[in-house]
Amino acid sequence: MTSAAPAVRAVIFDWGGTLTPWRTVDFELEARALAAAALDGDDDAHHRLGAAVQTVWVRSRDQHTSATVADIFAEAGLTHDESLLVAYRDFWAPHTLTDPDVLPLFSRLRLDGIKVGVLSNTVWPRVWHEELFERDGVLNLIDGAVYTSEIAWTKPSPKAFRAAMQAVGEDDPAACVFVGDRLFDDIWGAAAAGMRTIHVPHSDIPVEQVGHTEGKPDEVVEQLAHVYDVVSAWRSGG
Repeated sequence: MTSAAPAVRAVIFDWGGTLTPWRTVDFELEARALAAAALDGDDDAHHRLGAAVQTVWVRSRDQHTSATVADIFAEAGLTHDESLLVAYRDFWAPHTLTDPDVLPLFSRLRLDGIKVGVLSNTVWPRVWHEELFERDGVLNLIDGAVYTSEIAWTKPSPKAFRAAMQAVGEDDPAACVFVGDRLFDDIWGAAAAGMRTIHVPHSDIPVEQVGHTEGKPDEVVEQLAHVYDVVSAWRSGG
């Protein structure tokens, strides 16, 4: 960063693998948990749902288009009852715990007058994410959030990053920092949108979710708490 660069006014974070510590997911068990909500399922339902999940994420990677849980069932040729997604949510619960660094990090950023945002590639509805942030005591520290289940695009589309900027009330990408664990979706995408980037390199990204380009982050941090130090240095012209 040079002294002529705009001051940092917002830091926007990816969710899974960034604000939550990375955990490897058993996709077959995920599909079986989804199948518990199928109204017209059979012994093959979890196979169809597993394939549908992969189709949705490949489409996100290659076409940058979003999806919802309902879209996964539609892709599998199944209908479902949302009230029966309990097993699916229970399956994901251990993967949703907010990193202990998040509360003090968000608090320090906001005390410095920096807006905090979230941009997540997700099929889940907003309410699920907000319940998790509320559970872990950080929801009130988020100035704006975009969940791609609510918009037409996913990262790395510049439109997704612009939506996140709008959510926190910023219009200059050079005044925004994006923090994420994925070198394609997060780092390459945010840089292409004009943001500065910080990589948190602890996630083992599934091969089918790795994109065509690995972005080069402006900074790398080994612990989420160190994001504050990087942002502070940038704000002081370092």
